[in-house]
Amino acid sequence: MKQVQLITDGACLGNPGPGGWASILRCNGQKKEMWGSEPHTTNNRMELTAAIEGLRALKEMCEVEVVTDSEYVKNGITSWIHGWKRKGWVTAAKKPVVNQDLWQALDQQVNRHKTTWTWTKGHANHADNNRCDELATRAAREQNCG
Repeated sequence: MKQVQLITDGACLGNPGPGGWASILRCNGQKKEMWGSEPHTTNNRMELTAAIEGLRALKEMCEVEVVTDSEYVKNGITSWIHGWKRKGWVTAAKKPVVNQDLWQALDQQVNRHKTTWTWTKGHANHADNNRCDELATRAAREQNCG
């Protein structure tokens, strides 16, 4: 099984506002950068989209280390999602899960692979995370100008 590292980030100009996401895939010395944007979204939606799109780009089952600076994404997919699914996509406070569509899409992608999740401090010393931030912010800005 291929071993892949997926680094992700999302950005939003205002929250909500124009948003961007970016992912970097690393495998066997190769690097692939991806990014995209939405005209009106939130930072959390862009963080989730970055992970979804990165995993979706993998055409076969892989061992994937997902590196994110979003505790929301890491905790959501590794911990909270189990309770949400068990309770019919409602929170402990009996409210609908925010971003349920993206959590379900991420869950679907995660189930295609063997994933581990690593949190990294944002805007710190992780070069690929910094690059994702740059790409996501640029995508959000270009969306804002379009």
